[in-house]
Amino acid sequence: MFDILNSNWGVLGTGFLTTIECSVIALIFSTILGTAFALMEISPIKWVHAVGRVYVEVVRNIPLLVITMFFYVVIPKYVLPITGFAAGTIGLTIYTSAFIAETVRAGIEAIAKGQMEGARSVGMTYGQAMTQIVFPQAVKVIVPPMGNQFINLVKNSSVLAFVSGFDLMYQGKLIAAATLNTFDSYIVVGIFYLILTLPLSYFMRYLEKRWDAA
Repeated sequence: MFDILNSNWGVLGTGFLTTIECSVIALIFSTILGTAFALMEISPIKWVHAVGRVYVEVVRNIPLLVITMFFYVVIPKYVLPITGFAAGTIGLTIYTSAFIAETVRAGIEAIAKGQMEGARSVGMTYGQAMTQIVFPQAVKVIVPPMGNQFINLVKNSSVLAFVSGFDLMYQGKLIAAATLNTFDSYIVVGIFYLILTLPLSYFMRYLEKRWDAA
């Protein structure tokens, strides 16, 4: 295992940084997109609610690899050229956003309806009541499951390996093929993923406990 690490440190480091880059980009945009669709799902406007619900249900029930391959194969053929990294990151963003939308929606709906009704009764618009009263309270409820979604996102970034995204998993596959030592190669890759996910897990637990104490 140490031979694999020493001989391929540069390649693994490049893959590690690529995985971080993909995960950070997907995390930011999937959170924004997921929150937007969550708000659409609970919107009192019927067509807005319908669009949000359809998006979440469709995306959640399509495998991540299928979404990624759509952007890697179909989009370059019929629309415009796109790299494997971009295809994987977009696919990961869209896929994760649907799960984040459900997490945010559940968190908002966990807040007593009286909060919204009380805010509306004093003259607030629906948007003001949601952003100033309901959503800030929902954040505390959302944090634990959101942490799980973020960790899943990092692990799911390995989908880049299927579209030549040059991520950690992709580099691990190349090393395993070159050395014929699949066991040690994937053990090393697994350790790198742990380096990413364990600190994130502990940070989310810390954040949850701190907010509970507040």
